[in-house]
Amino acid sequence: MSKMLSKISEYKGQGSVVKGQEKGQKHPNLLFWLLATGYLLLSFVSSCAPKHVELPSYEGIHIENALSELKDIKSIEAVLSVEYEKNDSSMSGDASLNVSEDKLNLRLYYLGFLAGEVSEDKGIIKSKPKLDKNKSTILIDGLKNSFFWWNIKDYTLQEKEDAYELKNSYRKLLISKKTLLPVQQTIELNDGEELKIFYDVPAKSNNESTEGIDQQNQPSNSKPIWYNSRLKIEFKNYIVKIKVKSYSAIK
Repeated sequence: MSKMLSKISEYKGQGSVVKGQEKGQKHPNLLFWLLATGYLLLSFVSSCAPKHVELPSYEGIHIENALSELKDIKSIEAVLSVEYEKNDSSMSGDASLNVSEDKLNLRLYYLGFLAGEVSEDKGIIKSKPKLDKNKSTILIDGLKNSFFWWNIKDYTLQEKEDAYELKNSYRKLLISKKTLLPVQQTIELNDGEELKIFYDVPAKSNNESTEGIDQQNQPSNSKPIWYNSRLKIEFKNYIVKIKVKSYSAIK
């Protein structure tokens, strides 16, 4: 860009030559650089503009029907970018996640190398390296409830101005009326501590698959799944910020 602007300056300095040309004659090189510069400026502005995500209309759809559809999902596979904060220190890396209601497998990577692995199967936790209780709570309870937020049971439903509130004895979930996606979730653990989850930036997944069925035989108009691509999990003095890079639901 700076080279182009300097070229234009050079041509401005040659004004006497341009003025000396016959009336109505255009300088071809100057015209070319002006058009090229304008094109690049327009491209830069358009690339910086925020991309609009067209959300579907949920008018007339009851929250219970939406939850019922989501309960058909057996497991979720996702690639994540994870930022882990405690007090004034932080670290970040990538992760691959495979999670269902009663199982979880998480592989953590740092600078492209496998740095740790956590798995949980019906309450039995294995990790390498070994995790303390707080990290285990965030990575297992936090992630499972973040992704399978619709598995709340025995709840009461209260309708608010712009959200639905689902609440039981230990869990409270706020769901946006506009997106039918969660906004915030609070889980009270056995020791009385609270695990808080915040959601943002809806995104659409076209990678829905159905277990045991040939993908070529699936209807081409398969309904896409919407999810939140930004999560924040808070527990005690720990904060985990998650960016979902890819998301695939298996039914």
